[in-house]
Amino acid sequence: MQHAWLAEFEESLTHARGSSPHTVKAYLGDVGAFVRYLEGAGRDLATADHGTIRGWLGTLAVDHAPRSRARALASVRALYRHLVSTARVPSNPARTVRSPKLPTKLPRVLPVDEVFAVLAVPGKEGPLGLRDRALFELLYGSGLRVSEACGLDVDDLELRARTVRVLGKGRKERLCPMNPGCVDALRRWIERRGELLATPARGQDPAALFLNHRGGRLTARSVARHLDRTVLQLALQRKVSPHALRHSFATHLLAGGADVRCIQELLGHASLSTTQRYTQVSIEQLQAVYDRTHPHA
Repeated sequence: MQHAWLAEFEESLTHARGSSPHTVKAYLGDVGAFVRYLEGAGRDLATADHGTIRGWLGTLAVDHAPRSRARALASVRALYRHLVSTARVPSNPARTVRSPKLPTKLPRVLPVDEVFAVLAVPGKEGPLGLRDRALFELLYGSGLRVSEACGLDVDDLELRARTVRVLGKGRKERLCPMNPGCVDALRRWIERRGELLATPARGQDPAALFLNHRGGRLTARSVARHLDRTVLQLALQRKVSPHALRHSFATHLLAGGADVRCIQELLGHASLSTTQRYTQVSIEQLQAVYDRTHPHA
């Protein structure tokens, strides 16, 4: 019974909710661990209660960080929401279980001059260098998630209109603007990307916008590795992740006076509160605004 319910839950995540393969894999891993815990305790999904779920989370506290435990609880909550909606169980016992307190750690924002140095991708020639330049320009210039950038096809670009069609979380589409420098970098990359498809190889994806050296679709892990090499070459005294470019995009817009709701739309956040946590303004910037606008400053 339980395994049939999990199969139905996977089907719901994949098709009804349109979750990404990464999300589906993470949720199924969490609920699978929960089911194994229940079996060891002589319980099942139909008989589990608030205390059972708390006990399971307690076992995770030994070797799981708060963020991992919070995701595990979110997975079980989602499972029970599905079971309630399909009349498998009468109520959701995970609904009132308190989530672990999470640290409010955010990626560091790069200063503008360091972002520009990264975008220059110094000392790299050929199609791979042009690809990295276009990729970094898009991550910072349009605030894309790295998974969104890797999922782009060439047909998603409208270079004349300076827009890109992005498929975000929950398979929600949005149009993102691109700046002229990003468009120029993309044009130059597209002119050379065919060179990576010239030699037939297994796994090639001619539709993908960003290709690896064999012509396959570039992965998020590869993007992080290419960015690490660029940062090392520049001798920047900080760790720079692809997500840090997205975070810098939002924070620099906010510092420049952009409305937080506009930033929410650009980032593809469903909730404004997510954007408000995501974007941060330094105390120096807040002090400058205060000095400029307060009557007694």
